[in-house]
Amino acid sequence: MSEFQPVLLSLPSPAARSLAIEIIPYGLTIHRVLVEKDGRTHDIVIGPESPEDHVTQKYTNTIVGRYANRIPVGTHVLERKGVKSQFNALSNESPEVSLHGGPVGFDSLPWTLLSSENPPALFSKTELDRLHALPPSSYSVFRLVSPSGDQGFPGTLTTEVLVALIGPEDPSSADKTDIPSPESFLGSIAIVYRAKLEDSKTVTPVNLTQHWGFNLDASLQDGPDSLSVENHADRIAELAPNSLGTGKFVPISTLPAHAHAFKRIGENIPPNGYDDYYLLEEKARSSIPSRLPLDEFVAETDFLKDVLRPPSGKERGNRPNPLVVLSSTKSGITLEFDSNQHGLMFYSNAMGNAAKGARKKVHGGSGISGNGDAYGPQTAVFLEFHHPLAAFLYPQNKDAEDTLLTSDELYHNYVRCDIKA
Repeated sequence: MSEFQPVLLSLPSPAARSLAIEIIPYGLTIHRVLVEKDGRTHDIVIGPESPEDHVTQKYTNTIVGRYANRIPVGTHVLERKGVKSQFNALSNESPEVSLHGGPVGFDSLPWTLLSSENPPALFSKTELDRLHALPPSSYSVFRLVSPSGDQGFPGTLTTEVLVALIGPEDPSSADKTDIPSPESFLGSIAIVYRAKLEDSKTVTPVNLTQHWGFNLDASLQDGPDSLSVENHADRIAELAPNSLGTGKFVPISTLPAHAHAFKRIGENIPPNGYDDYYLLEEKARSSIPSRLPLDEFVAETDFLKDVLRPPSGKERGNRPNPLVVLSSTKSGITLEFDSNQHGLMFYSNAMGNAAKGARKKVHGGSGISGNGDAYGPQTAVFLEFHHPLAAFLYPQNKDAEDTLLTSDELYHNYVRCDIKA
């Protein structure tokens, strides 16, 4: 299939009318998230009208990899649990900074849509059985193989990503009447990232995320300033002038602009908007591991049971309570996020430029790239869940949450978004 041909995921009727998403294999991009509220369909992610325009409108709802965020350019010696290798970070944002995996990251590559003839290899038999029990239209799995040396990273890395829609516990609860009741669950989006090195006795940095940008009021042709956000973070990463992390964290209690306790985004916003990494409170974090030894990855392994639980059920299993909540009183839509990552980037599209790219027609744009009506600064809320910035550089993370993966481990990262309207 074409790398720009959208893959539509939807729920069975009657919930199908309430929630659907479009994914394009190029960059594993969430092209549209369609939510129905009060008889109106909202597309709650920003982006271009044409899938092909994601080539130039970079990092708009794409995956980011092999490594999210910024790493100092240059050669880095890696070691995890006695396994050693070397990584040469390539410049792209500036001579000092390698951004989002380098010049040609996972966001710029075509992903392969898997099938029964070419099935996933990084999900267990129990997990695949669980997937096969879902409606076929509600999930897809994609694969990318990154060769050793790609963008300076050591080791051949196979990555598989599951994207799934999860309906309410009682499918009829999403549409008991023609207009769903206020604050009812419409369903959930779950993204599960798995990765494995194909080489023996090596180690490589891996820190994946979805670089998706939300505006719950965009289809009402309004900005996100009035959206409310709550997150359970207690520190933000200290940044150098070139935006590289220093390895230190600053208490949010000393930074009122970053105290998001259902604060409106436009209230007390920093002069340059938000482009900050928030470290979640330890008590709020998930107990679900982000890697496991390969010799423990057996047919009965099941990390999908809790991730795929219906949102309206009372049981969450090992999943944490919502870590971030984004809501709008105008559209009546609320998003609740959880993940097994230790933090997230909150980016308000501060570097958006209305003269470049395109704005979707449903958001009031022409849909034409370069027409001057694209998304300017502070037009979206990007919530990118991943582990801390360049964690492998700092001795305090050695052999712990260092964002390194050895040949003896399987990488496991998930993010889930529960949608209410």
